[in-house]
Amino acid sequence: MTAITNVRIFDGAGLSEPRTVFLDGDRLAAEASSARTIDGTGKVLLPGLIDAHVHLHGRENLEQLIRHGVTTALDMATTSAELLTALRDQPGLSDIRSAGVPAIGPGGHHARMPGMPAEAIVTDPAQAKDFVAARRAAGSDYLKIVLEAPGGGGPELPVARALTGAAHEAGLLVIAHAANAGAYTMALDAGVDVVTHAPLGPPIAGEDIPRVKVVVPTLTMMKGISSGIGQPRLYEGAKTSVTLLHRAGVPILAGTDANAAPGSPSPVQHGASLHDELELLVAAGLSTVDALRAATALPAKHFGLTDRGAIRPGLRADLLLVDGDPVADIRATRAISRVWCAGVEC
Repeated sequence: MTAITNVRIFDGAGLSEPRTVFLDGDRLAAEASSARTIDGTGKVLLPGLIDAHVHLHGRENLEQLIRHGVTTALDMATTSAELLTALRDQPGLSDIRSAGVPAIGPGGHHARMPGMPAEAIVTDPAQAKDFVAARRAAGSDYLKIVLEAPGGGGPELPVARALTGAAHEAGLLVIAHAANAGAYTMALDAGVDVVTHAPLGPPIAGEDIPRVKVVVPTLTMMKGISSGIGQPRLYEGAKTSVTLLHRAGVPILAGTDANAAPGSPSPVQHGASLHDELELLVAAGLSTVDALRAATALPAKHFGLTDRGAIRPGLRADLLLVDGDPVADIRATRAISRVWCAGVEC
């Protein structure tokens, strides 16, 4: 049993007055008769952070994530089932969920990425049920569809609709990669649950904004791409899309597209990049409280992770202790003092 004393808690709306938080094994507890104490005076306790868009390549990624307070990572395409098995349920390292093999079309960038298996290509609506069944059998936690603008080489709308319908019948969420306005429209027409990325260049079409259910903008990746091709102004469109979506009340989740993949349009560091993402979200118009919720309570809610995302007795003891006040200055999330993942101090 551990007691963190005299610490202010981020409760989803702001900071509490100093209080004591108890850890009992892998869970948070209401109280304890005796416990090892840690003085939290002058510090703030956050729920462990959740990165809602990463790509995993090995154990080193989990080590990078946990060092930066990311206790849960939502993987958006790792094609090796063996790797995912090896990375799941590692004590003291970030907990993961994964889409496994994504659904892609026969053309476009993703079809040319090294290591992408042939089974990822879906060209006919009749393939949808078998593809989803294969993902469930392989242990995927949700379905990822990589969409392009119509005619751009990704799955066309009838295929996207069939995949979404089959996934929903199987009880799986559907996440769509959509990096341009045309792909956004297709994702929304297909009825997906979550759209990931904010398009570079022109912002999302105004008529599409009310139709977006949940978005993971990955501003870190979009800024990296625009800078890498020497067109930083393209990023302004992505930033504007986030501003408009937030004003419309669309739930925004913090995700980075962290990756170290050959052929990636921009490498993004695991762990450290989530703190970059929080700052970019604030710059796009989210309050610091909204940004913190985007990396805690909201991804937990929208991905069905009912045992985390808040600091409350009975939930997983996923915690991040920081120096300073991230409600006053979001950059304080970088001043990490201690991290716990399922009660294990990392």
